[in-house]
Amino acid sequence: MECFDPATTALLDAHKHPLRKELDLLRSLILGADPRVEEGVKWNTASYRTTEWFATLNGPKHVKAPMVILHAGAKAKGIVLKDRITDPEGLLNWMGNDRAQIVLKDLEDIASKRTVLRSILRSWIALL
Repeated sequence: MECFDPATTALLDAHKHPLRKELDLLRSLILGADPRVEEGVKWNTASYRTTEWFATLNGPKHVKAPMVILHAGAKAKGIVLKDRITDPEGLLNWMGNDRAQIVLKDLEDIASKRTVLRSILRSWIALL
């Protein structure tokens, strides 16, 4: 397992997030996608960056399903990522040219899509 950021872990502990197991699996997946990925607290939830923030997990107010928001940083830069990421299972719900959402069902769904999720994450990071 990748090394989780203590501040992020403390935040999730404090929120008693009902999707904690799912979020921890997503945290491991995101941290394992690239050795440069760092975890931190941004937007009051677990977020990820290399040089820029690029991924955020659903916070305590969004508990219907495990979710990852992929983006191109804290501020819009005009980067077009839409249609540049291979998504064979149609996981990306595009919310703009530089922002997409991945909604998963449960632990089993995350585990079964681990390979495609890792591929999407690596492609996203490479394009930033």
